Amino acid sequence: MKVMLRRSSSGQLIAYVAKKDLEEEVVKQTVSDEGKVFTLANGWELEFSGLEEPLKLPQTFEAKRLQ
Repeated sequence: MKVMLRRSSSGQLIAYVAKKDLEEEVVKQTVSDEGKVFTLANGWELEFSGLEEPLKLPQTFEAKRLQ
């Protein structure tokens, strides 16, 4: 699924999923075998592969929903 990542005015990482009209804060970031896993405030876990550091935001990335 396509997920747009951006920073809020307070510096918090925000994920927006257009197909679900969902915008949530990223509350946790972990590293998996496939890439990075971001846990959203609503409990969703999204896995991103191939993210560059540092992130250039706002930008849309392909993600896989784990939970």
